[in-house]
Amino acid sequence: MEKLKPNEQRAKNAILWIWIVLALEIISLISSYMQYSLLQTVAGGGFISDKVANANNTRESIVGFIYAIAYIISFITFIMWFRRAYFNLHQKDKTLQFSEGWAAGSWFVPIVNLYRPYQIMKEIYNETKYLLTKKGLSEKVNYSTIYLGWWWALWIISGFIGQIVLRYTFRGADTVERFISTTIGHMILSVLGIPLAFIMVKIIKDYSRVEPLLTQVNDEQLELINEDSAELLPNE
Repeated sequence: MEKLKPNEQRAKNAILWIWIVLALEIISLISSYMQYSLLQTVAGGGFISDKVANANNTRESIVGFIYAIAYIISFITFIMWFRRAYFNLHQKDKTLQFSEGWAAGSWFVPIVNLYRPYQIMKEIYNETKYLLTKKGLSEKVNYSTIYLGWWWALWIISGFIGQIVLRYTFRGADTVERFISTTIGHMILSVLGIPLAFIMVKIIKDYSRVEPLLTQVNDEQLELINEDSAELLPNE
C-alpha cells in the first residue's frame, strides 16, 4: 500500500487562485455594470462618443482575458488538489465507489460532470470522517457536508447561465437589447461566483485540516475497517 502523498501545497495553490478569481469576479462585476450603464444610455436615446465606446470595449476585453486565464488555472489547481485528496483516501479505504482517475476525468465527461464530482467530494468527506471516527479522532472532524450542497448548486447554476451567455456571445450581440442581456448575464455570473469562491475555500480548508490525520490509521486498523465496510455492502 502506498503512503499518503503531500497535498498541503496543492491546497494552498488552489486557494490562492480561487482568491485571485474572486478578486477578478468583483472587478468584472464593476466593469460589466459600467458597460450596462452605457448601454442603458444608448437604449434611452443618449449619445456615447466613439472614444468612450472603444475604452469600454478595451476594458471589457482585458478584464475578460485575464479572468479567463485565471479561471483556467484555478480550475486546474483545484482538480489537482481534488485528485490528490481522493488518491490519499484510496490508500486508506479500498471500498471507495470510484477509481482515483475519476476525480479528474469526471469533470470532463458530458452528463457525468453534472453529478460525479459532487459524489466523489461527498465520499471524500464522509469516508474520511468514518475512518477517523473509527480511529477515535471524531472530535477533530468538525466539518459539515452542508456546504457541499451549496457548492455544487452554485457550480451547476453558474455553468447553466454561463452556457446561455456563451451562446449569446458567439451569435453576436447585434442589438442593444441583446448587448444588455449578455451584460446582465455576466453580472449574474459574477454575483454567483463570489459566494462560490468563499464556499470552495472553506471546503478545501476544512478537509485540509483533517487529511493529515489519515496517516494515523495504520494497516491493521485499516483491514478491520475495510472488512466492516465490506460487510455493509449488498451481496451480488
